[in-house]
Formats: sequence, C-alpha cells, structure tokens
Amino acid sequence: MTPNMTDYAAERAAFHWAPPPRFNFARDVLDRWAEDPLKLALWWIDDAGHEQQLTFAELSTRAQRLCHVLSDAGVRQGDTVIVVLPRLVAWWEVVTACLRMGVVVSPGTTQLAPNDLAYRIDAAQARAVITDERNAAKFEALPNPTLRAKLLVDGSRPGWIDYATALAAAAPVFEAADTAAEDDALCYFTSGTTGYPKMAIQTQAYGLAHRITGHYWLDLRPEDVHWNLSDTGWAKAAWSSYFGPWTCGAAIFVHHTEGFDPKRTLEVLARYPITTFCGAPTIYRMLVQQDLGAYRFPTLRHCVGAGEPLNPEIIQTWQTATGLVIRDGYGQTESVLLCASFPCLEPRFGSMGKPAPGIDLAVIDDLGAVLPPDREGDVAVRVQPSRPPGLFKEYRGDAERTARAFRGDWYLTGDRAYVDVDGYFWFVGRADDVILSAGYRIGPFEVESALLEHAAVIESAVVSSPDDLRGEVVKAFVVLAPGIEASPALLRALQDHVKSVTAPYKYPRKIEFVESLPKTVSGKIRRIELREREWAKPTP
Repeated sequence: MTPNMTDYAAERAAFHWAPPPRFNFARDVLDRWAEDPLKLALWWIDDAGHEQQLTFAELSTRAQRLCHVLSDAGVRQGDTVIVVLPRLVAWWEVVTACLRMGVVVSPGTTQLAPNDLAYRIDAAQARAVITDERNAAKFEALPNPTLRAKLLVDGSRPGWIDYATALAAAAPVFEAADTAAEDDALCYFTSGTTGYPKMAIQTQAYGLAHRITGHYWLDLRPEDVHWNLSDTGWAKAAWSSYFGPWTCGAAIFVHHTEGFDPKRTLEVLARYPITTFCGAPTIYRMLVQQDLGAYRFPTLRHCVGAGEPLNPEIIQTWQTATGLVIRDGYGQTESVLLCASFPCLEPRFGSMGKPAPGIDLAVIDDLGAVLPPDREGDVAVRVQPSRPPGLFKEYRGDAERTARAFRGDWYLTGDRAYVDVDGYFWFVGRADDVILSAGYRIGPFEVESALLEHAAVIESAVVSSPDDLRGEVVKAFVVLAPGIEASPALLRALQDHVKSVTAPYKYPRKIEFVESLPKTVSGKIRRIELREREWAKPTP
C-alpha cells in the first residue's frame, strides 16, 4: 500500500499550519465523522470475552449525554476534570465530553497513589473526578474542597454519581462550546528534574495538530483499525489512542487487560483485523522473546514505536519475523510528533528519523546556534517567528520552569542528540536527570521524597541505571540513619514503601546503600556523577 507521504522533502516544503480561530475537536472533527451513522470509531475487547463496538455517531451521543451530567453537577467551561480510568470505553466518552464542553481534561494513570491524586486535585483546582470502583477508594479520604462532583463509571457508591444511570437519564444533544483554537483543553502532569510534576497545558488546536502524528507517522486512513498499547494516563494515549487516529477517521482498537501479556498480545494481533500497531520499545522487546513464527498477522501493514529509544536488533528481529519495519517516532507530552522514521524514508535502525512536516527541529549549542552534522547538542524546536503545531501552552503556575524550556528562538526538549550528514537524528540521552523507563517518565525528586518518608533513610539520590528490557530503570543510592544496617530485607522494605506512597511504577528496582553522596560546594547532590558512574559499568 502506498504511504500517505511519498515525497518527504516536497511534503515538508508544502506544509502550512493555519488552525481556524474557533475550533472544537469534538464538534469539528468527531461530529463530522459521525455524519456517517455506520462509521466505526472504537472497537473494545477484554480478557473475559466481552466486546463492544461504537460508531462515531454513538460515541458523540453518549458524550453529549455526559456533558449534561457534568453540567448539572456544576462543571463549567474552563474547569478541570481529573480522569483516572483503565482502558474502559468510558475514558473515550469522558475525553470527548470534556472537549465538547471546553472543560480541561487531566488524565492520570490508575497506578497513581492517594498522595499523587491529592496533589493533582489541589494543583489543578479540579472541579470533578471520574474513575472506576477499583480506584474510587483512593479519592475518598482526600481533602477535596474544590470538587463539585465525583463520578463512578462502573457502579454506585455513596457520594458518587452513578455514570451509567446518569447517562441514561440525560438528554442526547448538547451544543458544543464555541472554543477558540488556543483555549485550554488538556492538562498533563509531567515529571521534571526537581519538584513535583508540573502541569503541561495543551489547547484545542493540539488535537488538530495530531494530524501530523496520525497522517504522516501512523500512516492512517479511514478504513484502518489502529491498536496502541499505551496506558490511558499518558500523553501517548492522546497521540495514538485518540487524536492521531480520529483526525484521520480510523477506528481505534482497545484491549482492556489487567497486565501486559506478550503471548496474549500476539494472539489478539493475529485474531483481529488490526492494520496498524503502536507500542513502546519495551513491548517489542518482550514480543520478540516469543515464538513469532507461530503467529500470522494477515491484516497488519504498519508498526511504530515511541516513548524511548528502540534497539536496532529488536527492529531487525521483528522485521525478520513479520516483514515489517518498526518505525520509530519521537515527541513529548509538550508536543505532537517531532521526528520519525516515516514510511517513505529509508529506515536507519536506531535513528529517530527526520523532522515531521511543520516542525523545524535542530540540534543546537548553548548559545542557540544550529550545530553541524555529527556534533552532539540539545534537541530543540524553533518557535520563532511562528509557534509550531501542537506545542504546549505553558507549565501552568510555573513561569520559571516555562521560561527555562526556551533558549532564544528555540524550545528545548531536554534531550541530547546529533544529526548525521543525511539529516537523520540520533538520540544520545537526557540532558537532565529525568528517567525514562519502559515509556514511563520518572522524576528523581518524587522517588527521593518517598524514600525520605521512611525512618531508615536520611538521604538518597535517584538516577537511571541501564536495563536490557526497560532501557533504563530507577536506581536509588541510599544513606541510612545511624544504627540502621543494610540488608536484603531492608532493601525490599524500602521498595514496598515507595510503592505504597506513590505510583508503583516509580519504585527503585535497584538500591545501593552508601556512606555518603557526592555533592557540590553548595551542598547540592551531584546526580550526574552517580548516573555517569552507573552507565560506565560493564554490562553483565
């Protein structure tokens, strides 16, 4: 099949970004696909054999009913709603309803702990939370003076609105808010080097900008069925499980499951008419460990990976088994697709590919000058004289951090790379201490703060450590309180403690007990020294 983009240089030259002044994704994109009453939007299955299909028309109607429920509960345009749901159909309905109302939706992973949720509700001044029975208890003991409503999608609970009952009683039509393209639409909490996660604000136009993601990289068409394995709490779900496919009219395939099972994933991929597939490199690393020769994927035509660098050997193994190249894509919570190995490009295994249409991406030096080929520097996006498609609006409530993200005419991604003589980008690593593990972005401060809550710990430093499966994992260097002796039992206790007070994915998979930590003259911990020491170790 001929890809959507056949001439990379011509497409980049012809691209023009001009979003309309007034834009509402639910009204201007989804409702248009809903004009065909049979057009499939969502194909959902679970491990118990349940299956549900929703057309765009059905999705729009259910979302409009939810708009009435939220409005009746006191939620208004500009308010923020926290959404913590697994891969349930309700997640797609909630996001659509919020976009339609001009309400800011803030998705979070179901792994978030009560402390994480309390912080988010307070920071965003959230007016409502929407979750399921398994996560509802996390919210109940929290101080929530800003909340006007709590919605439960799968049952009834005192003090909560029963989602299904309320939807059934609501009117099926709700006029969309006439939002401006630059009105707030999404609030993602993203981890940084210091402090707790900050609020990255995306606009209504962000959804439209993801046509770059869906059309050029995912290579989607209206007849496609696209499966993305991302958790609903991450911006990657917005990329590949919502905006990217639906800007192109493709159906989104969803597999709701308790945990990742590579065999089950391959079985689903072989059984259903999935045409395009997206997964984090960790997913592919686990898939290629299976007997790929035992499966056939008759409808699969295109595979992509994102979230962390993808090993060349994994791409080669997958290609040998399936005949398909995994096309790497690069971007952030703060952006749409920035760079990719597009289907029309000759793949260079291990490369990030080339800049997306509409994106002026470069590797720059400390003064903002573009570096020549093969020179390592900071990956940056040009923001002058015009702002690129889909770049975040700000870190809400943190002008200092927002300002630090820019250098002259450039937005700094926080990553280091170099560009070869043919224009391909090659990832080197993070410029800061943020840890990218199996697609998760983890700030060291969050883990260090959790460790310090344990009585045995007086100081800690958290850095990344290499890992064959996850790319990198969290490692903690821990200084123990006087009189406390290191032991395997204490190591496990500290890991369990971190899991109990913050999202479990943040826990340190490795812990090293030390007498002291390297510090600057002013007393700041030199994480970079620990990280470099860790990565310099010979591979076992």
